[in-house]
Amino acid sequence: MFSMSSMTDLIFLLLLFFVMASTMSSPNDIKINLPQARAKSTTKQVVAKVSIDNLGNYYVAIGRQQPMAILPEDLEAYLCTIQQQDSAMYVALHADQDIPYRDIVHVLDIANEHKMKIVLATKK
Repeated sequence: MFSMSSMTDLIFLLLLFFVMASTMSSPNDIKINLPQARAKSTTKQVVAKVSIDNLGNYYVAIGRQQPMAILPEDLEAYLCTIQQQDSAMYVALHADQDIPYRDIVHVLDIANEHKMKIVLATKK
């Protein structure tokens, strides 16, 4: 007679492993269609992440935190608050390829005015 109890224990352990492993990854929760780029360089030191989706909604996140919605007029004050905590911060701009160029320029102007380092995110 074959005992199935050890097989079910193994299946539950594998299931638990895959559930735990999938929650540790932090995918981009906001669906943004990034433009293509030929350059393959990446940055490792991103502190603040600004995302703009295809509807023009702004989102911000610090490090690996969950993105939260923010009004465009509140973005400058939010980024300045982060910059006061860490003057060597980077801002990663994740902007959908279909948004108006003025939204990208708005974020670039804020970064330039306050001497923040900014990185534009693209697809590989």
